[in-house]
Amino acid sequence: MTNLPPCRLLFLALSIAVGLSPGLSQHASAGEPPLMAYVGTFSSPLTDVLPTQVDLPPGNGRGIHLFQVDRKTGELSPAGVVRMGTSPSCLAANAEGTRIYSANETDRFGGTKSGSVSAFAVDPEDGQLTLLNTVASGGAGPTYVKLHPSGKHLFVANYFGGTVAVLPVLKDGTLGEAVDVEEPTGKIGPTTSENAPPGSFAFSGHDRTHAHMIEADPSGKYVLHADLGVDRIYLWKFDSDSGQLTPNEPAYVALPPGDGPRHFHFHPNGRWFYSIQEEASTLVLFDYDAEQGRLTARQTISTLPPGYAGSNFCSEILVSEDGRFVYAGNRLHDSVGIFAIAEDGTLSYVDEEWTRGNYPRSFSFDPTGRFFYTLNQRADNLATFAVDKKTGRLNFTGEYTPVGNPSMMLFLDLGGKN
Repeated sequence: MTNLPPCRLLFLALSIAVGLSPGLSQHASAGEPPLMAYVGTFSSPLTDVLPTQVDLPPGNGRGIHLFQVDRKTGELSPAGVVRMGTSPSCLAANAEGTRIYSANETDRFGGTKSGSVSAFAVDPEDGQLTLLNTVASGGAGPTYVKLHPSGKHLFVANYFGGTVAVLPVLKDGTLGEAVDVEEPTGKIGPTTSENAPPGSFAFSGHDRTHAHMIEADPSGKYVLHADLGVDRIYLWKFDSDSGQLTPNEPAYVALPPGDGPRHFHFHPNGRWFYSIQEEASTLVLFDYDAEQGRLTARQTISTLPPGYAGSNFCSEILVSEDGRFVYAGNRLHDSVGIFAIAEDGTLSYVDEEWTRGNYPRSFSFDPTGRFFYTLNQRADNLATFAVDKKTGRLNFTGEYTPVGNPSMMLFLDLGGKN
């Protein structure tokens, strides 16, 4: 006989009566499709990492963790785990919300020193994932994946290998072998940045090329990728038929030596481009020429509050959907810097918010922009915040969600509102 309390027994009975699994029914009214969240984690620590890979976690994740999201409160309820021992640290979804792709951040696949990328089908009823296939990523340690706006190609940034790759997406959503792999060369930057805070010992990746992010511009005509090791953001022309990348003219913009460009985000207007530098702890505003695929730097500002001294590693950068604020992740300072965007695109410091855990690797907005989630890599948790859309500030809701070594969070509204 069960020892569950009467209220729980009634809940289970109601769940069965409406034909929903107990894990998914508590936040979805009858007939309302669930809002799902998928969290990529580090789940298999490498034993032969580079000496400068100081932030490698112990691998406490279990793969891709699934949650149902309460649309009113932002609360996360566990809805399953896709167990993977390959550190699926970054996720991307197609526009239809029917497929999810994971960058598996290892350097072992098929007997070669390469990482891999996996394709999954999404169950339209409950959001569960079914593995479709896994292919080589075109380099070791894939840390970022993103689909081209057409949905026909997947871009991969291989951090350990220093390469970027283009994989075709086949009609059934599976991935083909890479049709292009590029490995730009350049002068490796110094291990410390002159623009870093006083007393900083941040030196995470200036030992070789390290592709950290890759993404097409809004038009899909050009592709940009950040390389932390050579302090450059590369610009490529993209042939959407063949999947080939061709260096643009100029082929890159250079950041100051040692600054370490990591991630970037376009403003909704497509004309402003914001880059975050991991070791310098800076944000740079670029003007983007969409016709020529060119970047022109216009402003540099610290991600940290005035007067901060010591080491810090920047992580994520996001522009709010309304284009009014930029959010910058600070690891070691363990904060999210909040910046207002002026009418000319320039940034001004507003505030910072403690992430409620250490080493925030990334953060995400829910689809409405009302809730904000920090993924605290070393604290093994997610923290939920309510967003004040007028001021940009973040207010902690009091909710922590345990996840081992969380890396990236992806939302899918099974009601088709993505």
